[in-house]
Amino acid sequence: MSKGVVIVGGGIVGLSCAYELLRRGQSVTLLEKGKPNHDSCSLGNAGMIVPSHFVPLAAPGMVAMGLKWMFNPESPFWIRPRLDAALWSWGWKFWQAAQAKHVAACTPVLRDLNLRSREIFLRHQRELPGGFDLSTVGLLALCRTAQALEHEAAFAAKANAVGVPTEVLSAAEVRRRDPGVDYAIEGAILFTKDAHLDPRKLVALLTAEVTRLGGRILYDAEVKHWRQNGGAIAAAVTTQGEVEGDQFVLAAGAWSPEVVSELGLRIPMQAGKGYSQRLTQPRQLPKFCSLLMEARVAVTPMGSSLTVGGTMEITGNDLRVNPARVRGIQKAFVQYYPAFKTTDFTEVPVWSGLRPCPPDGMPYLGRTRAQRNLWLATGHSMMGLSLGPVTGEIVAQMICGEATSVELRGVDPDRHA
Repeated sequence: MSKGVVIVGGGIVGLSCAYELLRRGQSVTLLEKGKPNHDSCSLGNAGMIVPSHFVPLAAPGMVAMGLKWMFNPESPFWIRPRLDAALWSWGWKFWQAAQAKHVAACTPVLRDLNLRSREIFLRHQRELPGGFDLSTVGLLALCRTAQALEHEAAFAAKANAVGVPTEVLSAAEVRRRDPGVDYAIEGAILFTKDAHLDPRKLVALLTAEVTRLGGRILYDAEVKHWRQNGGAIAAAVTTQGEVEGDQFVLAAGAWSPEVVSELGLRIPMQAGKGYSQRLTQPRQLPKFCSLLMEARVAVTPMGSSLTVGGTMEITGNDLRVNPARVRGIQKAFVQYYPAFKTTDFTEVPVWSGLRPCPPDGMPYLGRTRAQRNLWLATGHSMMGLSLGPVTGEIVAQMICGEATSVELRGVDPDRHA
């Protein structure tokens, strides 16, 4: 008798896997260690769908930039120094991967994954009961200096060359396209295929649809151990008891390595902490989601609210808020949007979340040789929301024996084993 597929992790990736498997007639149980109102990295992020992000985090120049930022308490990047062999190993692998040939190999894969995911988001908008707001106006890469604009214009040319359409806009053209919003910029790059949404609404809709289609969601079900049988997993041993399955999918984000450490599977990954604040009554409401390029801050309109977020802190699985980093985000934001003041953020709650970051900037996607019925769907770095739907589709395709919708290279879950 079939025991179905067991998915570990109830964020956007786990829910997308569950949804796509259920659409194909599979029996699904989803294990979420949090409560029904649990938080996750899927909920407080910038809500961006980003075909523009076809360059992995491990790219030339990133090591030097990271070292420069390390000594500024309000900078976008920081690594907490600590005696941790896993951290040093991750850093060495990152340095090795940050090469032009790595970027060249990863570019078509990340591009195709994000473009396919965008198609699925559009299908979600049509098919999910009630629908959700999905804006497809594009993303602005805002530049305050002429030097940054020149650099980003060169990147825009590369984007166009690989099939990711862009436009280079003057400051006057940005203001013309988004009237009523004050911008203190030299210009911007418009990535026309990018989009944005409110991730909270999408996660709620997918959760409801998984349940409606017959999926079982177990909350407070943290995986503590595994019961194995002859090179395969027989059951996940959770705080809610044993859950048997025929196939198991790991979609636990930053917690993935510790969940499967008992199985002898090593997944090099560091948690990249980010923060966001949501202004519910913003002074102005931009039409576009934006990246503030010199500051590495993300800005996204979500309904009548405005979410502002950023930073990449490598500090372990630690959700504590660093006030200096939050101040850095606020100060940067008001430099680009001068109608706002840093005091607008006073008393606004600060959300923190952990992005699962492999050292080479590519997700772990596919079946691992460590256990013949274990599939990995984790390590999406800053693209968890953007790549959630296509990851769910690909995992379902692989489990069901279908051809994958995107040709996969560089995402082997055992590549660092």
